[in-house]
Amino acid sequence: MTVSDTSAPQPTSRWPRWLTRERRRMAWRFLIALVVLAFFLFPVYWLFITSIKSAGDIFARPPVWFPEQPNFRIFGVLFKDGDVWAIYNSLIIASVSTVVAMVLGTAAAYSIARFKTGGQNLAIWIISQRMIPPIVIVFPVFLLFVWLGWIDSYVGLILLYIAFNLPYVIWLMRGYIEDIPVEVEESALTDGCSRWQALRKIVFPMARTGIFATAVFTFIFAWNEFVFALILTRTEVLTFPVLVTHYYGAQSTFWSKIAALSVLGTLPVFFAVATLQRFLVRGITMGAVKG
Repeated sequence: MTVSDTSAPQPTSRWPRWLTRERRRMAWRFLIALVVLAFFLFPVYWLFITSIKSAGDIFARPPVWFPEQPNFRIFGVLFKDGDVWAIYNSLIIASVSTVVAMVLGTAAAYSIARFKTGGQNLAIWIISQRMIPPIVIVFPVFLLFVWLGWIDSYVGLILLYIAFNLPYVIWLMRGYIEDIPVEVEESALTDGCSRWQALRKIVFPMARTGIFATAVFTFIFAWNEFVFALILTRTEVLTFPVLVTHYYGAQSTFWSKIAALSVLGTLPVFFAVATLQRFLVRGITMGAVKG
């Protein structure tokens, strides 16, 4: 008969007792999230830092991570030279084209979703138009705009952006509207609502998150569009993406102006996404396949 040695040292964990496995797992997730966030935010940080650096700091080796004397003078230069007018042009063109595309696209999407307008293949044909590369049609459009006198005008660029973004709006809004039970709408019609009242009181409120999500993406597409704006504008309605390319030259490149204008140009998109963030997140998940 043997007696067990109770005095032998027991194996101890290298982690404190309060640091449980679940807490360690959460800590690793938090650390990974911080690394990913830093990876994606670093270009934004570097863009802003470049805009307040002097020329010597921009080309310094090793790089200057933060200037000893931040210089915001370049932002004043942009306002003084009138370069920020390009941001104003982009804001008008993107906003107006987004609003009109949302109104027309939502109406068309409702017709396709509820009345099966055009049959089963119309929606596929519509979204296929969005897949056409802009460079393929920009020169025929240019010749048409020359004939109409719409070169370097708000009307021409707004109408073109509306036409180019309509398929995207129709495709997304069709999915959002199909997710709304048709019985709810039929109940409103039975209670005496007209079709337009049912749209205003039932469909639009229930599809609100999808509407905002689609509007944000449509606005970003119009804001960032480059090819059409490059070919169809000159000086009067020069947009932000086109003006940035004017700072690149064969002899020199104005990095401070590029960075400063880019910082100003990202603010409208940043505020739009930040303001509508809760609608954006919910809107992205609407229309998804549910299992």
